[in-house]
Amino acid sequence: MKGRILIISGFSGTGKGTIVNELLTSSDDYKISISATTRKMRQGEVDGKSYFFVTKEKFESMIANNELLEYACYVGNYYGTPKKYVFDELDKGKNVILEIEVEGALQVKKIYNDAVLLFVLPPSAKELYQRLKNRKTETEEVIKDRLTRSLKEIEYIDKYDLVVVNDDLQQCVSKIKSVVEHNEIITEKEKQEIKNIINKYKEDVKGEKYV
Repeated sequence: MKGRILIISGFSGTGKGTIVNELLTSSDDYKISISATTRKMRQGEVDGKSYFFVTKEKFESMIANNELLEYACYVGNYYGTPKKYVFDELDKGKNVILEIEVEGALQVKKIYNDAVLLFVLPPSAKELYQRLKNRKTETEEVIKDRLTRSLKEIEYIDKYDLVVVNDDLQQCVSKIKSVVEHNEIITEKEKQEIKNIINKYKEDVKGEKYV
């Protein structure tokens, strides 16, 4: 049986990486997509495992030959998802996870309509603020800027097939598997609960009621 593409998006600090790791360790049916990039390899990274490291010329050839599901340019370097790796894994029956931003997610959905788009939300703006604060890697100004920018990302949430609130990891993973593996339908009650959380989140970020 052919696998499915699972695209995971969400704000920084929502725990996307933790959800991905749980999916990968809990079942052999999931594989993480490996992106191609033109940036230099960093210490500890492995070509073909961390990324497919390619030249700018090679990447632009991949664009021209329609070999990418999606791609973008950040700080002068290209990043993208090679079709071959993803489709090879799908043919093996694996569900392939892409952890990418909203723009890339929508690019993939256009090409591969069967892809499941998942958006991860924090329980609240206050909880997200605390998670970012506890990292101790960013200034107060950067954290507030992240929260402000999240209001732009959240406007695309209605284009996603599934929205989960990451306040209970096991429940999140169980819900994701039900949708990806069994095509479980989201109930109207669940949709309304998510809508209420989104409205409260937007209100709190706009009013800076998260400090």
